[in-house]
Amino acid sequence: MQAMGDSLEARVHEVQERIAAAARAAGREESEITTIVVTKFHPAELVRELYALGIRHVGENRHQEAVAKHAELAELDLTWHFIGQLQSNKARAVAEYAQVIHSVDRPSLVEALARQDREVDVFLEINLTDVPGRGGVLPAELEALCEAVLQVPVLNLRGVMAVAPVDEEPSRAFERVLGYAERVRSLAPEARELSIGMSGDFEAAIALGATHLRIGTAITGKRPAGA
Repeated sequence: MQAMGDSLEARVHEVQERIAAAARAAGREESEITTIVVTKFHPAELVRELYALGIRHVGENRHQEAVAKHAELAELDLTWHFIGQLQSNKARAVAEYAQVIHSVDRPSLVEALARQDREVDVFLEINLTDVPGRGGVLPAELEALCEAVLQVPVLNLRGVMAVAPVDEEPSRAFERVLGYAERVRSLAPEARELSIGMSGDFEAAIALGATHLRIGTAITGKRPAGA
């Protein structure tokens, strides 16, 4: 039997308390911050349990897994966030169920999303590493990508997304993101949101203005065996 201290409910409450404390320390309102629980590798039943605990935003990394869960949980009033790398040939399918896509990082993906007729909120993912093959637009190409998104009426640009590199102190990485976010806002003043912060660094992200946290294992626990 699972100990209460390690139950899903306990983990949800612990993370919520840490978010509230970090917001207070930063002089911010907790209501400014959207917590997205990343449920990759976990079954739809876990999402049902999260819903019963008050969670309304869930994130998925893989289309095949996400579309199956969405179909199984269609009756729940959830906002689905797609946060993984997105292939252009799957963009339209993802836009059919995901209200928010956090990983827009190249013009070909923007073109693919433009060929569907459902409005979708999007974030521009920025590559904070020196590895070109990693997900995210290179900073030198950020303005061009932003302008491409702004030309598509069905895409609502919300802001920028980034993952802090494992070899860099999170606060330093997130400070760099703030500079990139300012560049985006110079073209799209309404795109003020920041999708930064994960299980290991969300408090640092809150201190630097995160509006969307993508939290997985701190709430869901380890991935199921065999996943």
